[in-house]
Amino acid sequence: MAAPAPRAKCSEAELAAALADVPELCHLLQNDPYLKPYATDFQRRYKKFSHILSDIGENEGGIDKFSRGYESFGIHRCADGGIYCKEWAPGAEGVFLTGEFSGWNPFSYPYKKLDYGKWELYIPPKQNKFVMVPHGSKLKVVITSKSGEILYRISPWAKYVVREGGNVNYDWIHWDPEHPYKFKHSKPKKPRSLRIYESHVGISSHEGKIASYKHFTCNVLPRIKDLGYNCIQLMAIMEHAYYASFGYQVTSFFAASRKGNYLKELIDILDVLHNTVGSVTGTVSHVSENSKYFKITHWEVLRFLLSNIRWWLEEYCFDGFRFDGVTSMLYHHHGIGEGFSGDYNEYFGLQVDEDALVYLMLANHLIHTLYPDSITIAEDVSGMPALCSPISQGGGGFDYRLAMAIPDKWIQILKELKDEDWNMGNIVHTLTNRRHLEKCIAYAESHDQALVGDKTLAFWLMDAEMYTNMSVLAPFTPVIDRGIQLHKMIRLITHALGGEGYLNFMGNEFGHPEWLDFPRKGNNESYHYARRQFHLADDDLLRYKHLSNFDRDMNRLEERCGWLSAPQAYVSEKHEDNKIITFERANLLFIFNFHPSKSFTDYRVGTAFYTFKIVLDSDAAAYGGHQRLDHNTDFFSNPFEHNGRHYSLLVYIPNRVALILQNVDLPN
Repeated sequence: MAAPAPRAKCSEAELAAALADVPELCHLLQNDPYLKPYATDFQRRYKKFSHILSDIGENEGGIDKFSRGYESFGIHRCADGGIYCKEWAPGAEGVFLTGEFSGWNPFSYPYKKLDYGKWELYIPPKQNKFVMVPHGSKLKVVITSKSGEILYRISPWAKYVVREGGNVNYDWIHWDPEHPYKFKHSKPKKPRSLRIYESHVGISSHEGKIASYKHFTCNVLPRIKDLGYNCIQLMAIMEHAYYASFGYQVTSFFAASRKGNYLKELIDILDVLHNTVGSVTGTVSHVSENSKYFKITHWEVLRFLLSNIRWWLEEYCFDGFRFDGVTSMLYHHHGIGEGFSGDYNEYFGLQVDEDALVYLMLANHLIHTLYPDSITIAEDVSGMPALCSPISQGGGGFDYRLAMAIPDKWIQILKELKDEDWNMGNIVHTLTNRRHLEKCIAYAESHDQALVGDKTLAFWLMDAEMYTNMSVLAPFTPVIDRGIQLHKMIRLITHALGGEGYLNFMGNEFGHPEWLDFPRKGNNESYHYARRQFHLADDDLLRYKHLSNFDRDMNRLEERCGWLSAPQAYVSEKHEDNKIITFERANLLFIFNFHPSKSFTDYRVGTAFYTFKIVLDSDAAAYGGHQRLDHNTDFFSNPFEHNGRHYSLLVYIPNRVALILQNVDLPN
């Protein structure tokens, strides 16, 4: 972070009061003394959080009960076979239930008005407890306004909505099966290291269609397991009417998108398949581009949002959430036009939407109270201090934040600089520039870089030659050779140096040759680019397999050695002329030679260890390399101080190669 601008100090009395009110604020201020002038801000945020939590306890019986709104709101079958319905419509003159069960008579089943804008309806069963509203039947809520307008609406608590055939509108389907899916496997423990495979079920087939959850379960899950990922981030899970929105414009918050009948089975198999896995769904922040914002301060809105989080944890057994667009929530300016220089004054004061921040604290409190092994990730570009610190310290309570500057840096380098002009110090700074004790998810590219209008790293590196020169039967062209070598190096250094977790978007591990574009008017509703061509990585005659092999072995080595869960790396060298970066992490010595043409014989590398063996070599034949290194060689350091390390060793480092040497003095 840039050096923060000074702020007037808290008085001793103010600091003492803040430390008294926030249980572990002292730990936060010890870790970052620059935050002391803002102690009263953390105090105010924590007190507001505590006050709302106390109000929920006093008025609703606690957050556990408060977050079960889905058990009463919407439509439910009672033990006697009757139907109980409940909605919140504070501006309505009247509320009615209609549907196939009533012959679509709009006014035959009126709701009774309750206090605080709530409405309820009880429909007794037919004889022999036969329900009036059968499973699979279509429904609508009818609302009459004070002006006499009649509106037909889908309940915001609807659990299943579907658009049939060529219909424009979605239908609300009453979902009450006689034999609902029962989970067979328990929730997994939180992984030691988080390796995320970001996925979109709909595009997971090579065919031009919307793929099913069943297809993803049978065809993609085994592939993800083999690649060594232990967490799947499923995008676009909540129902969204416009497929091309990538799930960001949610229309039904309690309904799984695109006929999600097999989503529960997918998650259940996911739990047992990986043993330790966190499944994460996006678009939970409830704000997105071109969308209206929730009024979070309203009691019933808060109930709806917290119940929505609870619903996906309980009903579908998700293990956590990525909160999208957090920057937009945190500030009244929504991050628009803000550069976030690192001046701490940018993160405190009137520009901060503390109501939204407190909601995020409540959400994290709920998630981690219900399921301590759950994972929450904040998509925050601003770098707000303490967002990923515990709530007890006055923080936001997130487990991780996305390191969003890293992919931007790689794209900028590839777009603007020649290989010989890459700045090693700038790369290292971007990869290591994160707050102490606040975990980051590093990634070289995500779905953002895959979308049409941008290019993936593979496309920036190889472009049109990916269509013509990826055959192993043809010699390397300079473009393909450069692209394959740098693709591996960029991903490994991001994985090893950039954070405490790693993320990859589906298909990018093998350099998927096309961007991602959903069917829309602008492309004549084509599905051609809304698919993933996994078969390319399975073809032994194509070089895509080399990138996939490297990604797999990189993840498997991390599973064995645990560098993501180890303390931040010690960087011993970032040599601008030689284009060499070396660092140590988790008893491993990482060596990168980004030079386009220079190889180095007997290159001296500083270390804290003594004996080494090569455990990963990007130049190996299986990864499309040139096989210039002998893996049977043992490397021995000697007590020759170099680059601040007490020992050093001599290594042959070919150009455009990444090496990992493992210290064999200690057990793995």
